[in-house]
Amino acid sequence: MPNLSLAELDAEIHANVRRALREDIGSGDITAQLIPAERLAHATIITREAATIAGTAWVDEVFRQLDPRVAVHWQVADGERVQPNQALFHLQGPARALLSGERSALNFLQSLSAVATRCRYYADLVQGTGVKLLDTRKTLPGLRLAQKYAVTCGGCHNHRIGLFDAFLIKENHIAACGGIAEAISAAHGIAPGKPVEIEVESLDELRQALDAGADIIMLDELSLDDMRTAVTLSAGRARLEASGGINETTLRDIAETGVDYVSIGSLTKDIKAVDLSMRLSL
Repeated sequence: MPNLSLAELDAEIHANVRRALREDIGSGDITAQLIPAERLAHATIITREAATIAGTAWVDEVFRQLDPRVAVHWQVADGERVQPNQALFHLQGPARALLSGERSALNFLQSLSAVATRCRYYADLVQGTGVKLLDTRKTLPGLRLAQKYAVTCGGCHNHRIGLFDAFLIKENHIAACGGIAEAISAAHGIAPGKPVEIEVESLDELRQALDAGADIIMLDELSLDDMRTAVTLSAGRARLEASGGINETTLRDIAETGVDYVSIGSLTKDIKAVDLSMRLSL
């Protein structure tokens, strides 16, 4: 599975923040202009609930772009678990910049921490099984790399980043290509070296995919018994990924079948922002 490039992520953070500030501040924060430009302030940001943190670099970038005189003092790091009312970071600098950047900074931190928190919860459920939990492409438009980074902060893993870095051949692709073997052969010919994953819905289709040389085989809503049989049939010839309708009540049993991966769209799709609060003092 792909890893995020640090250079690519840094560029994405800069772009994410630039868009967020342009969206929020536009031609200028007229309310912040009520405060004298020279006035300095301190602020403390706390969490009102337990969470796993992700997004510190986005917060840093918000204040770097707004006013480099703002100092950000972190008390926690990405991937760290925090408890209600715990201080996450302190700010010091021009009051206008602290107030203008508050919402954008907290929007990033609360949303990315929500993803990390969800991932940590699911990762804890499969601890000791050896399975890797994967995200999907069910991400917020424009924030895919941010959310996929947050997934890793919560102890889960990234599937492909997009449609360009790995094949994922699904039912309609198979039909259009004329069959499983034909689709896999075409994929190897189009982009040699790119991982080729194919979705199957039965053990018969699994056998076809194995014979055709798939690298990864997605088991779409197979029963637990069929998943166990798939692991035996595969015998290491391909990695196996369980997918489809998986939730916290079914996850552990699926992980214990011996599959290599479990992909879960709700790691990034069905999240609730972490409740954060900023307290300002002059």
